[in-house]
Amino acid sequence: MTTLQELIAQKAALEAQIAEQRQKELSEALAQIKALVDAHGLTAEDIFGGASRRAKGPAKAGSKVAAKYRDSVSGATWSGRGLAPKWLQGKNKEEFAITA
Repeated sequence: MTTLQELIAQKAALEAQIAEQRQKELSEALAQIKALVDAHGLTAEDIFGGASRRAKGPAKAGSKVAAKYRDSVSGATWSGRGLAPKWLQGKNKEEFAITA
């Protein structure tokens, strides 16, 4: 029967072999990639895209919404979207409604 110490030694030897093999395969892959890049005259931009490329796609343009409420004291406005401004908290927002 194999002892715990022997199993630990085998594990360490296998991990060393795995690391060595991984490094060897990475080196070979990198050499292949470099050869292909040189053979086809590719640049990093060709492979990875330009700096302006976004991972999630183009940003959506925000649309402006007309203000629905105005503070008569400061002149600040609020569209009614998002968090209510501090000047409107605790007050009836209909008193600040902008009429056409």
